Formats: sequence, structure tokens, C-alpha cells
Amino acid sequence: MSTHFTRNKVNIFGHKNPDTDSICSAIAYTWLKQQTDKDHVFEARRCGHVNRESKFALNYWQADTPRLCTSVSPQMKDVDFRLQPGIDSETTIRRAWIMMREQDIETLCIIDKEKNLKGLITMADIANANMAIFDTEILAEAHTSYQSLMDTLDGELIIGNIDGSIEKGRIFIGTSPEVIEENVEEGDIVLVTNRYESQICALECGASVVIICAGSTASKSILKRAEEKKCVIMSTPYDTYVAARMVSTAVPVRHIMLSENLLVFGVNTYVEDARKVMASVRHRYFPILDMDGKYLGVCSRRNLLNVHPKPVILVDHNELDQSDDGMDEAEILEIIDHHRIGNIETNGPAYFRAEPVGCTSTIIWTIMREKELTPPKQIAGLMLSAILSDTLCFRSPTCTARDVNAAEALAKIAEVDINEYAKRMFEAGEDLTGRSGLDILYTDFKIFTYGDLKFGVGQSTFMTEKNRKMAEELVKPVLEQALAKSGIEMVFYMATDTPSKTTDLYCAGENADMIARFAFKTEPQEDGAYILHDVVSRKKQMIPPLRMAMQAQL
Repeated sequence: MSTHFTRNKVNIFGHKNPDTDSICSAIAYTWLKQQTDKDHVFEARRCGHVNRESKFALNYWQADTPRLCTSVSPQMKDVDFRLQPGIDSETTIRRAWIMMREQDIETLCIIDKEKNLKGLITMADIANANMAIFDTEILAEAHTSYQSLMDTLDGELIIGNIDGSIEKGRIFIGTSPEVIEENVEEGDIVLVTNRYESQICALECGASVVIICAGSTASKSILKRAEEKKCVIMSTPYDTYVAARMVSTAVPVRHIMLSENLLVFGVNTYVEDARKVMASVRHRYFPILDMDGKYLGVCSRRNLLNVHPKPVILVDHNELDQSDDGMDEAEILEIIDHHRIGNIETNGPAYFRAEPVGCTSTIIWTIMREKELTPPKQIAGLMLSAILSDTLCFRSPTCTARDVNAAEALAKIAEVDINEYAKRMFEAGEDLTGRSGLDILYTDFKIFTYGDLKFGVGQSTFMTEKNRKMAEELVKPVLEQALAKSGIEMVFYMATDTPSKTTDLYCAGENADMIARFAFKTEPQEDGAYILHDVVSRKKQMIPPLRMAMQAQL
């Protein structure tokens, strides 16, 4: 395969609309796997935009932002396509035909020295060229080199400059001096036998190339005259009939190759897209280009029958609706999570570690301890960020003693004060400068299911009432728009005030208000907000009551 990608690469990522836990835990677990598994290449990825809180953590600890991953559907690099070498544009038709037979392939790709794709040639193209028996000027039209002509005929140069090329003239078989004298013109390519009269007549008529067939040679007087006329003379072991059939195959493939409107695929082209294109045309092989646009090989419909699923590791989620697109086609190797067990399925056995703690990074810290690993300062700082974010600096009801202990241990490694760092991180996350209502809502937004019903819940946490109120005023007008955009039945938005442990809940969608009233046994305020005291956790305090209300009311 290409050096640009590898089959043993494993992507590690969290859920869509990633929060700080999803981003930082993916990076931390990638580091852990790199220490314990040398047989694979691991990369932390993300399934959405990085929110401001996460950006602060990444910048503070000088960590690179994980690359975006929008789908894990198989791509052409996951297919065992054929690593067919490309050929030079000066390759003769005959040589191309021989290569096709030897390699049992019907298509060859023409590339330049930098491996840029210039065109392709098929067995059908060669057949069509061979059937063009009336095109006697094909060697001149293609500017065929003398060297290519001699190589095609397995010939031997007798006299003349082999470095030139044929620029004009027709192909003519000199059966007799009389026929030659009547038909041969200046610049023609003439095939003759060992007859002196035919050879000299071809020279006197101005032939640019004289090909002596059947392994015959030329006399000294012929050679002297050829030198005077600057005519190239070569000998071929083939008889006149065979030589006549072969001579036109000396044409370089560039002359008949297909070079426009080429159907090509990149290694990142999704297999499903390639399959649709292949089904719409009659071509059998299609060129594959690497990520730099350089030629790699060719792919056929048959190759698409053997697709390697992408190996992935999921952190901070285990529900299909919250994961990346194409997950049903991926190979899930591991799941590290602290949420309820959802509806995700695996095609084979997978390592699944779900624990009732407040943050995924707490579980990862536990695994590190089990393996006697101590993360570097950067990784420890990122893990601390995840724990503080998910537990609201230990104020969330999901927070456990294990989360606190992990955070304290990580803070020592990272050499930061927990409270001071948490204050700076939360302030960065609360910054609403230049943000829209939809941006705020989707910063931490998850879609859940109950039976056939889908509903979304977004949450923002604030340390100051001023920022919370400002966010609510921006989000409320766009809830209906978010409902239509997400294609779900109900949408809920939690504006959580961390110090007071209070959440203002807003909702949109048919039956959403009825569900909220039943779930929390309260009525909305004039602005539509449901004031929920001691409710700060979406996972533990919001989703379970909503699901119970849906079960009772719908």
C-alpha cells in the first residue's frame, strides 16, 4: 500500500458535538495505547467542532487539536486495490499489450516521472488501433521515435541516426522496384526484402526509413547511398507479412491513450460513492490516487467485494446516534465510557469498560494505574480538564470519590492548582463573544432515543448569572430552528448555573412541554423556562426523568 496510509491505524474519538471529556479523553487514551500496543498506530480524532472550553485546555497544555473525522465508512484505502505500476507515455503499443498479457490486466495507466496520472490505455484501445489498417501515416502522426520502431521489430540498426523520430511519411511495403517507384514519396517508411533493386529504389525515391525484412542486410553501395540520403536503415528478423503487421504497434501509448474526463478515485473516496460510479459506466479498472494526487494503482468492481472495516476505539459514548457516521460499518475494538449502556452493536468481541464515575478520564487514569503508567504533564493536564469539566469542579451529582482522587493526583503531575485552573477554564468556556444561539446550543448537544422517538438535549454551564442569562436570550429564539435542523421530535436546552446548582430548562417540539411538566413536576415561567433546583447533570438528572415521562405520557 501507499506510504501515505496504513491499515493498522486505529482512530480514537468521542461523541458528536464533543465536550472537553470527549476531546481530552481521546488524546489521553491514545497516549496510553501508544505505550502498551506497538503493533498499531493510534490517532485521537474528533467528531465535531471544538468548544471554547476545550480550546482553552488544548492551548493551555500546548496540545494539537485532533483532526476532524466525519465518517468511519470504508474508503478506497480500505480496499485491496491493485498496486499496478504506471507506464511511461513513450511506451509502445506493443510493449503495453505484452505487459497486459503478462500481468493479466486490461488497463494500464500512463504517468510522468512525478507519478502524475496522464491517461490510461485499455486492451480495447489497442485493438481499435490495430484495426485502423488504412491509417498508414500513424507513425508520423504519433512522432514515433526510431528507437521505438527498432525495439518493436526486434530490429538492428544498420546505418543512420537512431536518435531521431518519424515526422512525416506513410508506411509502405515495397514488393517490387516498379511499385516502389510509382508509389513511394519523400519521407515514407518502406519495408523491403533482400532485393538490391527494391532497396536502392526506395532510397532514390526519398524514403526516410528502410526496413529490411527476414534478417537480410544491405550491400556497401546501398549503405553508402543511404548515408548520402541521410536515410535510416534497419534490419528485422521478421518476414514482410509479420513486420507489416507489427510496425504500427511502435506507436507510443500517448497517441491513443484516454486523457480527458478520466474517472479516478482518491484513497479517501468513500467505497459507496465509488461503487455508484462504477455501476454507471462500462470501464473495468479505475485509477487510484494517493492523498497528494499521485498515482497508486487501479481498482475494479471485484476489489470492492473485499473491504476492510476501519478499526476504531470509542471513548465517552456508546450509543449509535451519538457516534460518527458509518459506525455500523466499522470495527469497534474498544469502548471506554461512563454513561448508560446504549444501543451500539459490534461485529465481533470488543473490550468494553463502562464504570459509574463522573468522567471518562477517571477510568483512563484507573487503567494507567493498573498498567503502572504515569502520564506526562501535558496528558495529565488534559485529563484533569476533562474531569473538572464533566463533574463541574466536583459539584455534579455524577461526581464520585474516584473522580476527586484522580483529579488531585493529576493536578500534582500537571503542577496546577485545581480551583484556579478550573476558574480559568470555565471562564473561557463561558465566553459568548461573537457566538450565535445555534452555536451555543450545539456546543454540547446530544441526541437520545426512546423507542422510535428521538430527542436532543443541549447543555451550557456557567459560573456567572450574567453569562447564563445572555446565553438563554440567544438560544430561546432558535430552538424551533434547531428542531427542524436536527430532524428530531423534541429539543431541550439546559442553562446550568454551577454555583447554585440550578438549571433553567427550555424546550421545543410537540409534547415537549407536557414531557417537561410531567418529568419535573413544575410549571414554566413566563419566558418558558422550567426552573430546576439541584439539577446539573444531563446524564443522571435530566435524561432518566425525561425517558420516564415519555414512557408514561406517549
